[in-house]
Amino acid sequence: MEGLILSVRACDYLRLLAPQLPPGVTLHAAENAAEAEPWLKESVVVLADPPLVRPLLPHLPHLRWLQSTYAGIETLLSPDLRRDYLLTNARGAFGDSMAEYVLGYVILHERRGWHRYLAQREQRWDTTWPGRLRGKTMGLVGVGSIGAAIARAARSFGVRTLGYTLSSAGEPAIDHYYHGDALETMAAACDYLVCSLPHTPASRHRIDRSVLAALPAHALLVNVGRGSTVDEEALVAALQAGRLGGAVLDVFQTEPLPAGHPFWSLPNVIVTCHTSALSYPEDIAPIFLDNLQHFLAGAALNNQVDFARGY
Repeated sequence: MEGLILSVRACDYLRLLAPQLPPGVTLHAAENAAEAEPWLKESVVVLADPPLVRPLLPHLPHLRWLQSTYAGIETLLSPDLRRDYLLTNARGAFGDSMAEYVLGYVILHERRGWHRYLAQREQRWDTTWPGRLRGKTMGLVGVGSIGAAIARAARSFGVRTLGYTLSSAGEPAIDHYYHGDALETMAAACDYLVCSLPHTPASRHRIDRSVLAALPAHALLVNVGRGSTVDEEALVAALQAGRLGGAVLDVFQTEPLPAGHPFWSLPNVIVTCHTSALSYPEDIAPIFLDNLQHFLAGAALNNQVDFARGY
């Protein structure tokens, strides 16, 4: 059976996967469309970065299963794209990285790390008392594998954790759950509000003016999910008016973030350019290998995407 690895890290994937492939399975590595062209017609399985594989979908006549190297697969869900294959994502591979990111920036915020750096540049002795995490409250908007990992990490610092989900409430690291129209109620209790929702019609602008207004004036907003979750115009207004303590933003409605956007220059915003949790081949390769065994056995695949639901 022929397969294709299409990724900017294709050679690294092949190095990790080749020694562990079952007999009869051959994978070819390509870092771009031109390199992939010789293998498209025969490839049955594909491991790929979604932006690279999207334009090649019409040229994969035998494609039966596509394993995304990303958790987010919205670029493959356009109504005009084919859906006659199994699509799986890398959900579950990014929890630890996301937890490191969120807790790192929350600690930076509380310990006034950025203010200390600016004071150092000015040779100014800044003795302002820092805050601390213990006793604070973090609200998680979305408690999937990423939100759950963040909650567990936060708990280790003595942070109270709240979770907002559509229905599920099974993560023991969450102290209290909220559902339905209770997001504003949860926001009002938060020192930090962390968003990790996928991109779906239901999640668009879920963090709107009313939710931002419900947050305490000192609160920090962190978005590691999708840029569409946050009403950026409303967030800019809240930050400029001093109605919010700050924001750490990894994702945006338009990426790259356009030059001149207020987020670049607002003093209480940190922009991290969609780098909170990258797809390391060492993390994704085991997911692919496990699913490959399922695929060859005709069993259900892990992390299969429902095209209609969008995740």
